[in-house]
Amino acid sequence: MTALVWIGAALTVAGLAGLGWCILVALRARRARLEGPEMEARLRGLVAINLGALACSTIGLMMVVLGVFLS
Repeated sequence: MTALVWIGAALTVAGLAGLGWCILVALRARRARLEGPEMEARLRGLVAINLGALACSTIGLMMVVLGVFLS
């Protein structure tokens, strides 16, 4: 079950990296002073990536907890 913990930890780190990337992209759009439809279009595409990264991180944490319980 040690492998499950390590795989879950890697998945969690990948999800957190994705969340960090989403934050950076949103900050860059804000600093570029985009307004209206331009900002909406950029953030609309970012929402799907943000939710995917959050799901990846959540599944990774569940794998870590499951691996700890089964050890």
